[in-house]
This record gives sequence, structure tokens and C-alpha cells, in this order.
Amino acid sequence: MEVVIVQDAQAGGELIAEAVAGLLRRKPGALLGVATGSTPVPIYEALTAKVRAGAVDVSRARVAQLDEYVGLPAGHPESYRSVVLRQVVEPLGLDPDAFLGPDGAAEDVQAACKAYDRALAEAGGVDLQILGIGTDGHIGFNEPCSSLASRTRIKTLTEQTRVDNARFFGGDIEQVPHHVITQGIGTILEARHLVLLATGEGKAEAVAQTVEGPVAALVPASALQLHPHATVVVDEAAASKLKLADYFRHTYANKPHWQGL
Repeated sequence: MEVVIVQDAQAGGELIAEAVAGLLRRKPGALLGVATGSTPVPIYEALTAKVRAGAVDVSRARVAQLDEYVGLPAGHPESYRSVVLRQVVEPLGLDPDAFLGPDGAAEDVQAACKAYDRALAEAGGVDLQILGIGTDGHIGFNEPCSSLASRTRIKTLTEQTRVDNARFFGGDIEQVPHHVITQGIGTILEARHLVLLATGEGKAEAVAQTVEGPVAALVPASALQLHPHATVVVDEAAASKLKLADYFRHTYANKPHWQGL
């Protein structure tokens, strides 16, 4: 696992956007796994700026959702399909047909979960998966004590996660669904490159447990320690509880230029 400490969220967004751009230069038809929420927005903004400047061609790129609320219609403004279309697909000028996502409104949710796992595999797998992290250490919506081998499935959200997400529903927690479809940890670990962005002091404890703690289902993001190519990008606030912060700064400053992110 590589840990990169940056000054702020914008710097983190630019760094990851350049990694995505580099991937697309090498593999124009790459499948990019995208996360939602406020944390990854600087990544998408920086990548959009690169596209508009002609620095990268995304015309053949594809995107895949990490998770989706259960019970919200696809057109609901806070369904993750709508968010991804609004924040990623439309700004980048991608064809909506290049977008993969689970059906959160399906009558048979379990079948929809299995179908999405198959769709990801049939698409060749995710090349680079962008991740955020919850204050309790969840990735996707794999809440604490999720199986580290789990596949795409339905999950019940913790009250803390619903409280955290209420800001997207006008502050009304009653509007936040109780259930989601999420890629499982085992599914996420199949991506070729995992890139987690965390910003703000509120994520500092989760970051420390993820990076320096034991691999444990209690901290689902700690499963990134098992991946051969995982990168954790954190701002100074989110890095504030890392015991090895100085070491991480030193290793990144002395990293071979050819190695990339």
C-alpha cells in the first residue's frame, strides 16, 4: 500500500486525476470505477479540466458505479446513477451507454446484485477504482463487520452512515434509504488499481486504522492492505493520526519518477 500525503483536497484531486489520465492514455477504453459523495468531486473536476484542455481523450472510457440506494427510482436526484451522470458522465462528455450500474429499483434485488457482478466481469473488470472512506472505515457501503470476501449484495446502512448522508437529502435522515446495493469487498479487490481519497480531520481515525491497523472486518477499508496495487491519498488533516506520516512523506518524495501513482 502506498500512502501519499497532500496539502489539501484539491491537490489530492489533481494527483488522482492525473493518474486516471495516464491510465486512459495507456488504455483508452479503460473501465473506471467511480465513487460518489463530496470527497471525490475534486477528482472529477480536475479530470474534466484536463479533458476540456485537450490533455486526455475520454471518448472510449467507461465508468462503473460502486453502489446504489435501494428503492430510489433511477431518475431521483440523489440516486447514485443520477449523481454519477451529473458529476462524471455529463461533464466528461461520455456516452451514457458507457455507464454500468446496479439496478436499485429492481423487484428482485438479489438477482440485480448477481447481474452487476457478472456485468463487471464481462466488461473486463475495473481498471482503476476510486474509493472514499466512511468515518467508521467503510468502503462502498461495506459497513463494519462486512465479509472481506463479500460480493455485490444488499446491505443495511448504519445510523451513522445515514446521518452522514442526510446532508444530501436536505438534512432529513428520514429521506435516506435504509438499504443499498454495494460492490462487496471481494468485488472491489478485483480492480487492478485501488485509489482511496480521504480528506478532513473527521476521517483521520479511519485512515489510521486502515493504513496502520490490522486487517479486520471491523474496519472494512483495511482490506486494501491485501491488494497488490492500492494507493491512499490523504490531506494533512486526514493524515493527522498516522504514526508513520513522516515515513510516508519521505518515501513519496524519493519515489522513482517512472513508477507513477
